[in-house]
Amino acid sequence: MIIVGGNIFDTTKHTMKDYFISYVVYGIINISIFYINYIFLIPALIKKRKKYLIYVLAFLLLIAVSVVAKTAIAVLYPDDVLTTVSAKGKRMEIPVHNFVILVTFLSGFFLICSCIIKFTIDWFASERIQRNLESERREMELQFLKSQLNPHFLFNSLNNIYSLAYQKSDKTADAIMKLSEIMRYMIYESNTPTVALSKEVDYLTSYIELQKIRFKDGAYIELTLNGEIDNQKIVPLMLISFVENAFKHGVVTDPTEPVKINIIANQKILHFSVVNKKNQQNKDAQGGVGLTNVERRLQLVYPDRYKLNVVNSATHYTCELMIDI
Repeated sequence: MIIVGGNIFDTTKHTMKDYFISYVVYGIINISIFYINYIFLIPALIKKRKKYLIYVLAFLLLIAVSVVAKTAIAVLYPDDVLTTVSAKGKRMEIPVHNFVILVTFLSGFFLICSCIIKFTIDWFASERIQRNLESERREMELQFLKSQLNPHFLFNSLNNIYSLAYQKSDKTADAIMKLSEIMRYMIYESNTPTVALSKEVDYLTSYIELQKIRFKDGAYIELTLNGEIDNQKIVPLMLISFVENAFKHGVVTDPTEPVKINIIANQKILHFSVVNKKNQQNKDAQGGVGLTNVERRLQLVYPDRYKLNVVNSATHYTCELMIDI
């Protein structure tokens, strides 16, 4: 004995009418209430209007309509729906109230399945949309931060070249050429998510050489490279602000205390540090813009994968950055 679509019948005695009612007629009713709930009731009453009480009433009404329709068919065709044969071959009639209880549970089952599938699919779709929006937001913020960085660097470099030109220095042409090389990297080569660490180091070296041009008595910088510099990648323009601040706010003309820049890349860990003597006469409050920018970029592209330690003592300023690249 099996139950299909609210119809109970003996497995040893089937007719075409049994199959038609159980699989076609009752199947159409079950599928109809499933999709009415899935396509119309949930989106209109819950998702859009938040009418939970009205939805519950509509849910119960849909069950009632389904039960009435199935019961009416069963009453019209009792020999096919409400009749079965026992194991002993005795003909048995199924009470209508038992049939009503059965099809009520079956209709509720189809509607509950409809709710579970609808809410599950919508949840996954919502999560996917949220991830896409978050990715787009992060990308827009990164582009905005990068656009801030470029003018910030350009503004400082042009100020330096202006000073050289004002002094009619022979170094002006070399400074313009260095700036051209640096801007080429910033505009064309740094538009990828990551670049080779060696290219970023070359960029820092060019920047240092550009800055040295403006110091008549020379600038003293110790750049130390260790480890697998050629085999690692990094987000472009991530280190420049630390070096830039050393030139802007530190003492770079003291040969006894040069600016020390150290880069170590081993086993996917980048250790970068800048130590400079503080310029006690430089009280420019604008100096924090670059570091605020780079720390926000670190939070976006290396979340939980970096450590930034800044020590501001009475005489020296130290920045240490470790990145799991």
